[in-house]
Amino acid sequence: METDQQLRKQLLDYLQGQHAHALLEDATKGFPIKLINEKPVNVPYSFWALLEHIRITQNDIVDFVQNPKYKYKDWPKDYWPTPNKLANKKTWDKSIKSFQKDFQTLIKIIKNPKTNLLAKIPHGEGQTIFREAMLVIDHNAYHIGEFVLMRRTMGEWKK
Repeated sequence: METDQQLRKQLLDYLQGQHAHALLEDATKGFPIKLINEKPVNVPYSFWALLEHIRITQNDIVDFVQNPKYKYKDWPKDYWPTPNKLANKKTWDKSIKSFQKDFQTLIKIIKNPKTNLLAKIPHGEGQTIFREAMLVIDHNAYHIGEFVLMRRTMGEWKK
């Protein structure tokens, strides 16, 4: 029982930014709306496209964990917005709000003592909720770090 609680605490600490990575809310805080569709030099996607990729991927993982009728997506097509699609403030805010909703859903799943973190997901191919939580941590940390670096290249990171 103690090991289970420690494992949940570690996952939650990493998800909620208690270690070496930024949270999405920190990376996007104060970001100028006029730049959401900009592509930094040598980057093939805009800030919004990257934000949307982070959201879509996290949503897919949360859906997989919860949905016995889950349908696999095509990589990379289904994990990025339509190329050259432009966003506006409403779209930007919706992406962030949707990300946070799925993020909180994953946190609730992990906090639930009835969730067996190490049991195979019945409709999966051997994956566990622990593995999927680690995937979210890894994927989010990677791309949120990329988002911060993109901001720096544009002179928009003031931390």
